[in-house]
Amino acid sequence: MKVPGTVSPFLPLCQRLFPTKLAGISVALLKATALEFAILAGHLLLYPSGITAERRVVPALPSPDDDATKLPTQAKPPVVLLHGFIDNRSVFLLLRRNLAQHGRQHIESLNYSPLTCDIRTAAELLGRHIEEICERTGHDQVDIVGHSLGGLIARYYAQCLGGDTHIRTLVTLGTPHSGTRVAPLMNAHPIVRQMRPGSSVIEELSRPAPGCRTQFVSFWSDLDHLMDPLETACVEHPDLLAQNVRVSGVGHLALPVHPTVATGIRQALDTEAPAARPAARRGGLTVA
Repeated sequence: MKVPGTVSPFLPLCQRLFPTKLAGISVALLKATALEFAILAGHLLLYPSGITAERRVVPALPSPDDDATKLPTQAKPPVVLLHGFIDNRSVFLLLRRNLAQHGRQHIESLNYSPLTCDIRTAAELLGRHIEEICERTGHDQVDIVGHSLGGLIARYYAQCLGGDTHIRTLVTLGTPHSGTRVAPLMNAHPIVRQMRPGSSVIEELSRPAPGCRTQFVSFWSDLDHLMDPLETACVEHPDLLAQNVRVSGVGHLALPVHPTVATGIRQALDTEAPAARPAARRGGLTVA
């Protein structure tokens, strides 16, 4: 016999303490936080392996003995991976492997100095690296995947320094495109101040950018603890060809690591930019 008004003792405790929707958010947040700590622990172990610069490899020329009956295929642009603040190329170990397994033959991870204090200077250095990669590989353009600050550096190069001639697609992961208010105690670092809302760098990125040819795809997470507000990781600019992809269920550190996000990144890199320049599109990924 059912007694009205009673609560089953077998209901999860969080469902009795919080409304159903809030309980669901709390469980998702707990899962994402646990994953963030696990990723952080693994990344700390891998960090020393990414301190040194990556060895540059010159692509091999095709052998004259190759099967001449093979249909010609259009080579995909090199992919450049650019890490975030106080990080190095080791953060992209899994993503790099994923991209290579799915046909990307030329992938390079760039380190910028942990002493970097200016986004503009870092963008100029990035431009020189990209020009060198294009000359070495014989490609006119590259694709870039930038995590956090790395995405902001790449965007500044593409939008403000004429880098759109060399960057075909820029994928950003948890990048504070409009600035973030998180961790105010870190304002002593000049590059952190440049990532604040209203900074001179953020103001430059909000200016008109007519004719910018780079395609922007920004992945932003609804559980990103470093983005305040969360939507700052979206590209919102009337002159830019942009798509914003909401990722549900993971935090900031998981964005360059999670296989579901990696699938979305591959799809973004393999999608040709439309001829027209529509308003910013939106999509979504749910990570279980």
